Amino acid sequence: MLGFGDKSTELYRMINPIEHSRTKESCNKYKVEPYVIPADIYGANNLAGRGGWTWYTGSGSWYYKAGIENILGIKIQNGYLKIEPCISKYWKEYQIRYQFKESIYNIIIKNPNGKNCWEDGISEVLLNGNKVDNFIKLDGSRNIYQIDVVL
Repeated sequence: MLGFGDKSTELYRMINPIEHSRTKESCNKYKVEPYVIPADIYGANNLAGRGGWTWYTGSGSWYYKAGIENILGIKIQNGYLKIEPCISKYWKEYQIRYQFKESIYNIIIKNPNGKNCWEDGISEVLLNGNKVDNFIKLDGSRNIYQIDVVL
């Protein structure tokens, strides 16, 4: 939300439970499922690094929501799509396939200039090859749409 794309992707990766399960030693320390977001990770004494409160209501969904909306930048409001990424400057491109009712939106975000955030400027948004504003009306008409965004 502050526009720090490098920091946001670093922190998001750090929270990812699989990062605590890369080695046998880290698995033995973490002691909880590597596919569930814990509510906390202990930091004191012999419990340091151990996960706790897995399957905690809401933590996984908030993690997912933060990644989709605040990092990848896919925001849906009142039937409109806006793309406002906040990513690492080292991400050159990523793709998202979004389904709204019966329609498919194939979205490609390109970052040739190493920007961190949409606030640094979106060069263009193309919908099926036509330049449009970054405020696309969604429909469920069984169509397939191609959206290209260049930061």
